[in-house]
Amino acid sequence: MTRLALVMIARDEARAIARALLSARPHVERMIVLDTGSADATRAIAAEAGAEVFDAAWTDDFAAARNAALERSDAQWNLILDADEWIADGAEALGPQALAADEGGFLGEVRIESRMDQPGVEGAGQAWIARVLPRGVRYAGRIHEQPMSDLPRHRLALTLGHDGYTSEALARKGARNEALLTAELQAAPQDAYLWFQLAKEHQARGRAPEAAQAFTQALRLAPPDAPFRHALVVRALIALKADDRLAQALVLADAEVAGFLDSPDFYFVIGDLYLEAASREPDRALSDFLPVVELAWKRCLEIGERPDLDGAVAGRGGYMAAHNLAVFYETLGRAEQAAEHRMLAERLRDGA
Repeated sequence: MTRLALVMIARDEARAIARALLSARPHVERMIVLDTGSADATRAIAAEAGAEVFDAAWTDDFAAARNAALERSDAQWNLILDADEWIADGAEALGPQALAADEGGFLGEVRIESRMDQPGVEGAGQAWIARVLPRGVRYAGRIHEQPMSDLPRHRLALTLGHDGYTSEALARKGARNEALLTAELQAAPQDAYLWFQLAKEHQARGRAPEAAQAFTQALRLAPPDAPFRHALVVRALIALKADDRLAQALVLADAEVAGFLDSPDFYFVIGDLYLEAASREPDRALSDFLPVVELAWKRCLEIGERPDLDGAVAGRGGYMAAHNLAVFYETLGRAEQAAEHRMLAERLRDGA
């Protein structure tokens, strides 16, 4: 029996699929690609990279496609990659010591670093997702599908890069994801996770009112211990500010602060919110708002980076916070502190 196989679904991914496959090839015994109707050179590129390529009709159902691909695998462990992802670091986590051929008692979560270029969420967003699955585990969900298993989840020291959330990539995907999410929500209107994913789609495409409304729905429905709550709250604050709902954003921040005392992402956004409040009410800026801005971004540096938090953006606990403080102090005429934090930002960026 094969110990570890790469399993992928793809369609019109000639731009990126070789990068994904070549990053995984040294670490897996088989590579399986299920093509769902490519009109470009995806199939040929995948075969040249060493993958076994199969065909299946696309049925507007990601779980069905992933399950069809998994049916082709005889492996004890399956590494699930998308064509716009690649192994960036920690491949040793896929070795036989970590994933023995005779074991399969957990789902392996990996860290995915997604390049993003939308206002408010620029940088590298991070999420922990189960992508190393033992034999027999299958998916459910037409879109943003999830592996269905009661097995425990263990975090592996594996990092995947991902560039599918950039503006260019979203333009290529068109409205496919949004249409599928809308259809899913018609069947499950109380599903907080689907509202969260729809909100992110709107946010990535610059639709502030629609994003704010969808995030509000997700917040209403999500339990306090939802695994995606950190990303949900931080993104919702950004969306509310973008939709000119500053008062609502500040109320939400006050309600959630106790749960995110060690989140640089939360405090980074708090600084932005109170800076906006200062610009709107200059008479209160020095007394009420700007001290909070300073404290919030200094708190980011005290906490440091937290890549373990779902939805964290690299830099908010480091160089991005230092840069913001440098600009903040410069604006206030505090030249010595501005220079100090500008140098700190450079050091932290170089060390990132």
